[in-house]
Amino acid sequence: MPHPGHNDTTARDTAWFRHPGDDWACYDSLPPRIRRRMQQHAYDPWSVNTLRLWRIFRRRHASSARAERTLLNHLDRLEAMERSIFDAAHRHAHGASLPHVAARASVLRRAP
Repeated sequence: MPHPGHNDTTARDTAWFRHPGDDWACYDSLPPRIRRRMQQHAYDPWSVNTLRLWRIFRRRHASSARAERTLLNHLDRLEAMERSIFDAAHRHAHGASLPHVAARASVLRRAP
């Protein structure tokens, strides 16, 4: 079931749990590099969940820089997993891969 007030009608809710909270306040609390990466994410990385991860990684690592690199890598992995989930749902519904997955297209990102 999609999150109330959002137009996300994908299979995300079957794979992930969306934590409740103020999306904009959480987004504003994140470091600039993380916010920039979220803007370039192919899917909405849910800022409340991202802030929770940021806090976990910052506690786990001795430096904020290391926590930031860990979270950026984690966002890359999540994006790849979501693409796989969406592709599997599309294959199940339509008998073919998503066109951009079949074409092995990469996600276009703005240069830093």
